[in-house]
Amino acid sequence: MAQGRLRFSIALCCGLTAVPVVACSSSSGLPASTTSGGADGGTEGAVRDAAADVDKAATCAKTFGQAIGSVGFARFDGTVVAIVPPNDQACAEPNSTHLVLQMAFAGATYRMVVDVDDTAAPGSIRSRTMSHDLLGGAWSDGWHSVPLDYVADLKLAASDFTTVKTADAVASITAALDLGAKISVFATAQGEADSAHLIHRNLTGQDGAIVVGADGASPTWLLFAFSDQTF
Repeated sequence: MAQGRLRFSIALCCGLTAVPVVACSSSSGLPASTTSGGADGGTEGAVRDAAADVDKAATCAKTFGQAIGSVGFARFDGTVVAIVPPNDQACAEPNSTHLVLQMAFAGATYRMVVDVDDTAAPGSIRSRTMSHDLLGGAWSDGWHSVPLDYVADLKLAASDFTTVKTADAVASITAALDLGAKISVFATAQGEADSAHLIHRNLTGQDGAIVVGADGASPTWLLFAFSDQTF
């Protein structure tokens, strides 16, 4: 297996249950994960499943769609193709500080680029996991003009987020996303035809998020912020 690969499978144990429309339940930051391997204990360590080893980067695409460069902020609905950890040189277009979530939608695969290393607090990220209905209507393959604001829509403040190590964030995000699963990602695509970014607290009405189980009755939201942000 190429250096930089991670094997993940620790369950995202949020204790979430079904919620009524436009309601949310209390939750917390991403759960910590146990890493092993790698001299520095960083994101290149292996995270092992008790039942099986799963390399969710092994299915990464080599080519990408070219249609989202001018989309701007949107809710991107698609299926999980691969989850590529930071600095994985075995996959196309590697990124040293971001996790790359490859999604298939609108007939092609695209890169959703998730910042998991806070420049104001290197080696960590602020995170929040919660249950909430999908905003903007039912999941539908493609992209949709749907605003998202952590404060106005999800009733969150900076104090609701928990600091986690980058390695644990990478492991937990990867564990939460099953290959082939239907998800939604709130992100900004501007200037890169194949990629969307800013999947974290950003601008009013343009906050980024990953929504797991977006086509189900009780989606799980993975939310991110930086240590120097107040809201």
